[in-house]
Amino acid sequence: ANLLKMNNRTYLNFNSAFYKKALEISYLSKKISDYLNADLSVLSDDGTENPNIYFSGDIIQQSVSLSSEVLKAQQTTKTSQKYVHAHTLEWLTYRMTQSCKRLSKCNSDGRDFILILKKEIKKFKKLQKQWVLSL
Repeated sequence: ANLLKMNNRTYLNFNSAFYKKALEISYLSKKISDYLNADLSVLSDDGTENPNIYFSGDIIQQSVSLSSEVLKAQQTTKTSQKYVHAHTLEWLTYRMTQSCKRLSKCNSDGRDFILILKKEIKKFKKLQKQWVLSL
């Protein structure tokens, strides 16, 4: 019984780390987007807006969805539903990575912070793989 209790506690702590990483990514995405928006919101000489400004909003939306999806995955009891959430998480991390690639090419001092976000997404992916193996 003690072994089961210990494994259960480890599982809960692991899930907590998984969710905390998603929240960190969400917080970081918002801060990076705020920083980038100052540079990207300026209109060009011909009056057009910078198309990269939309990608800065995308990382916020995707990161908020990431933490929300982790919660849904942890709260559901059906294994098949957990796999659906796992697939959605995989898709969201892929989309975030793509948005980061686009933002790293933009003309802004904030693009250096995108590297930090990419590293955090990689850490999240590792936690995600371990979580999927525990299903």
